[in-house]
Amino acid sequence: VQLQASGGGLVQAGGSLRLSCAASGRIYSSGVMAWFRQVSGKEREFVASIRWGAGTTVYADSVKGRFTISREKAENTVHLQMSALKVEDAAVYYCAASSTWDTGPLNYKLWGQGTLVTVSS
Repeated sequence: VQLQASGGGLVQAGGSLRLSCAASGRIYSSGVMAWFRQVSGKEREFVASIRWGAGTTVYADSVKGRFTISREKAENTVHLQMSALKVEDAAVYYCAASSTWDTGPLNYKLWGQGTLVTVSS
C-alpha cells in the first residue's frame, strides 16, 4: 500500500484548505490513518487520526475545533479539512497509516510524501 497526499498550497490566515490522502490498496477496519506535520528543524507533530472502521477521531489540542479528519471508505481516502488557519499551522503535512491507535509517529510505518501548507499573515 502506498499513500499519496495532496491539497497543500498557499492560504491566508483565517482561510481554509482541504488535504487528501489516497491509499493505493485496501485499508483494514482495524487500521488507523493520521495526519502529522513538520516544520523544518522541528520534530514531526501529530495533528489528527481516525480509526478506519469505526471512524473514531482524535485531534491535537492545537487544531481541535478547527480541523476535521474524515475518511471515504469506498475511495480509500482520508481528508483533513483545515479551517481558521493560523500562521503557525504552516508546515509540511504528512499522512500516515498504522495498525495501532497511537499518536506517536514511530508507530506509523507507512507514510505519504508530504504536502506543503503555507499560511500568510
